[in-house]
Order: sequence, then structure tokens, then C-alpha cells
Amino acid sequence: MKNIVVYTSSTCPYCTMAKDYLNQKNVEFVEKNVQIDAEARNELMAKGHSGVPVIVIGDEEIVGFDRARIDQLIAE
Repeated sequence: MKNIVVYTSSTCPYCTMAKDYLNQKNVEFVEKNVQIDAEARNELMAKGHSGVPVIVIGDEEIVGFDRARIDQLIAE
């Protein structure tokens, strides 16, 4: 299984949807909340993103909550 990191914020409804979806699929992931974790915020900005959710699956980055792309990457 590929490593999965989900960059979130506390008030983002799409972040909640993405986390719920991954949990429904029984997929393990690490959540990094950029609202309360300065290091996570710096990591996200270094990747060139300023909004959340950003879901990193292996080497692929998904900006936003894209079920089809998540399914495709976790199936590989």
C-alpha cells in the first residue's frame, strides 16, 4: 500500500469528506492539519499549494476531493 497523506484544515468540509471516504474504504492515511501545524503548512506550501484538501498518494498529488482519482491511485 502506498503512503497516503491528507493535508486538511479544521473548517474544510471537503477535507472531512475526503477523510470519511478514505475511512470508508479502510485506507490508512496520515492527516496533517495545516491550520494547527505550522510544519504541515510549510510542507504544503513547499509543494506549491495553498488550499486544502491536498491528498498525496505515493508520488501523486490530488488537489481537492476527487473520488475517481483516489480510487484509481489506491487500486494501483
